[in-house]
Amino acid sequence: MAAPILTEIVQTLGKERVLTAPEDLVAYSYDGTFVRQRPLAVVMVQTTAEVQAVLAAASRHRTPVVPRGAGTGLSGGSVPVAGSVVLNLAPMNQIVTIDRRDMVAVVQPGVVTATLQAEVEKLGMFYPPDPSSLHMSTIGGNVAENAGGPRCLKYGVTGDYVMALEVVLADGRVMRTGSRALKNVTGYDLTHLIVGSEGTLGVVTEVTLRLLPKPPGRRTIMAIYADVEDSARSVGAILDQGIVPLTTELMDRAALAVVESFLKMGLPIHADAVLVIDIEGEPAVAAAGAEKVAEACRTCGAIDVKVAASEAEAEQLWGARRSVSAAMARLRPNKLGEDISVPRSALPAMVRAVRAIAARLDLVIPLFGHIGDGNLHPNILCDRRNAEEMERVYQAAEQIFQAAIGLGGTLSGEHGIGLLKKRYLPLDLGPVEIEVMKALKQTMDPLNILNPGKIFPDEGGL
Repeated sequence: MAAPILTEIVQTLGKERVLTAPEDLVAYSYDGTFVRQRPLAVVMVQTTAEVQAVLAAASRHRTPVVPRGAGTGLSGGSVPVAGSVVLNLAPMNQIVTIDRRDMVAVVQPGVVTATLQAEVEKLGMFYPPDPSSLHMSTIGGNVAENAGGPRCLKYGVTGDYVMALEVVLADGRVMRTGSRALKNVTGYDLTHLIVGSEGTLGVVTEVTLRLLPKPPGRRTIMAIYADVEDSARSVGAILDQGIVPLTTELMDRAALAVVESFLKMGLPIHADAVLVIDIEGEPAVAAAGAEKVAEACRTCGAIDVKVAASEAEAEQLWGARRSVSAAMARLRPNKLGEDISVPRSALPAMVRAVRAIAARLDLVIPLFGHIGDGNLHPNILCDRRNAEEMERVYQAAEQIFQAAIGLGGTLSGEHGIGLLKKRYLPLDLGPVEIEVMKALKQTMDPLNILNPGKIFPDEGGL
């Protein structure tokens, strides 16, 4: 017999939009990590009213609900819990409006990030946030995790562009936050309480996003280093020139090797690291900026600096950077993709710490990320079938977190806490901060049905 909540949802939405077959549930049992758990069912929603109906039923039946977009998250945030209903928001994929006068876009949560970027650029506007999964990830997921990406140094993260939200609360009520006004300090900032809350406080059903004028031009530079620490020092040297790059991306020697084996595009695998840097502006301004950047990199020890001769060559370099994560599957069956953020001044020390941890625990840990804003992605390569190796992997993760926090950094720059990092939350946040967060959760979701088991450590602490 079907669970009572499913009978109720089928009566409201129809049988075709409630998936319960094992072969269907498998596809919704995991995200971009190796954690997985089959849900009770998957519900395909298309309107805010349908989300309301599902959450109201879930409240009545005390059934956990796990919101989900494209499932590209890297912290286990959208992995179902046992007995839960997955609320699949991907079908809510309409761009409601793009307003050139107000420079805003109003979108449903299932809109793919790259799709929105392409549509606004047709109109001469620009949506800066660009997570590496932009061709798959959805705006709703970006909001839930406050996603970042390579352009964060200059333009900031997703939350910097969220002006207003429509949110369905745990009991089915609708809350509307923010407005189209550029300045708004009326009451508490409920918009940015929801941003980054990982689906634990409400379900986002509409997003109003700020847009910018489209930049007129771009130049792409690749700086090659014999010592990765020199690349870390280059960021400060570039900023000292009065230039804020669009992007400053790192790939260390291990990341270079795996991408080159995958793409065979002639990357400098002899190097210890490369930086891929974008400068934007009017063509003459971008060209002059590229020369200043090149000189700053050379001053910091770059052994070679190349400026892309064409847009096609620039895109080839960016294709290499965006392929790092996928290419790692060629080396080992699994990876634990971490996401730490430190002050820029601490970058050389953080790089040293990651390499020392890898050597001490006999692990391969390619290092890449958005070095311009201090956001690094140490990826610990592993085989989950090897219990002894996995013990070292988890030791490495904890030591990386401890090193980042010790340097004034934090557990996550853009992936969120989810399932994988929740046991480490007390390393970063004190008991008062965690108590306040739990109180907010209790107020907005008293029955604990919205994405339960995420963010907060299980009873017993670490």
